[in-house]
Amino acid sequence: MLVDDSAIIRGFMRRWIEEDGRIELVKVCADGAQAVAEAAGSKPDVIILDIEMPNMDGLTALPQLRRLVPEARIVMASTLTSAGASQTVKALALGAADYIAKPQTSQIGGVDSYRKDLLDKIVALGERSSGAVRPRAEYRLRPRPLIARRPAAMVVASSTGGPAALPALLGPIGRSISQPILIVQHMPATFTPLLAEKLEQAIGKPCREAVDGESIAAGAILIAPGDQHMRVIKGAAGATIRLDRGEPVNSCRPAADPLFETAATAFGGRVLGVVLTGMGHDGRTGAGNVVAAGGRVIVQDEASSVVWGMPGAVAQAGHAEAVLPLHDLGQMALRLMNGEAA
Repeated sequence: MLVDDSAIIRGFMRRWIEEDGRIELVKVCADGAQAVAEAAGSKPDVIILDIEMPNMDGLTALPQLRRLVPEARIVMASTLTSAGASQTVKALALGAADYIAKPQTSQIGGVDSYRKDLLDKIVALGERSSGAVRPRAEYRLRPRPLIARRPAAMVVASSTGGPAALPALLGPIGRSISQPILIVQHMPATFTPLLAEKLEQAIGKPCREAVDGESIAAGAILIAPGDQHMRVIKGAAGATIRLDRGEPVNSCRPAADPLFETAATAFGGRVLGVVLTGMGHDGRTGAGNVVAAGGRVIVQDEASSVVWGMPGAVAQAGHAEAVLPLHDLGQMALRLMNGEAA
């Protein structure tokens, strides 16, 4: 189901969707009120929901749509403005599965990127929502080390579904971890400060965007700023943050691989890597670096993930020693960070 008040946007999105043989467009609506009226009868697996609309906006329609079609995955169509970012983060907290940032220019490059992002999200989320039969993912857990070292830092990667998974993971345990926690969430620059605020509220402990060149203090919870890779550099005074706008990695900036790889080196392998829900395979290579250096990696399970791309890729590569639902994953992370064997 496509919900947008702009006839122009509805037109080109409709054309893209109808040209993709993997997707069936069941309904097009001009505002939230129409979507609420049509949702139960249309039974969509995925809803693309604009935020700013007359009659009923996306934030008002969202909880109603979730009640009417609870299995549907809802993607908020947002602008990259500060107001759009704030509304999107609210929507994610209210249960939206993901968001898509509308292009701010009519340049063909921006539109092409938006088209690919839109279709990829619809397909990935639709497969989960519709219960489409997929081959069972095969993976083998990595043996737990016989002699484990207490991690000096925890690195976390997330993407689609991450804004809800991060507070669910860290809210119950963050205040009980004395080592730094470094997070990469695939998000634009206007979104990550708001995500840090939400995470701080959930944990009850300071959380903010990382700053280039800062020392990584004990107990710090730092998020990679949108559009910048976050790396860990070891110097004479200890570990510091390095931010850069280098080439995207796995089509992402920030990406998890640069963080995981450099953290494994800087902390001499004393790292716990946690990979949460997300599309693609970002974090797979970095997780391999972590375990090769003597660190440990645990990932979210498929049932509790919005999309089991990133954690599934790590598990299937043989880097994970545990594949667990969020609550259990958090409890295991807490035990490992506190020096317990498992």
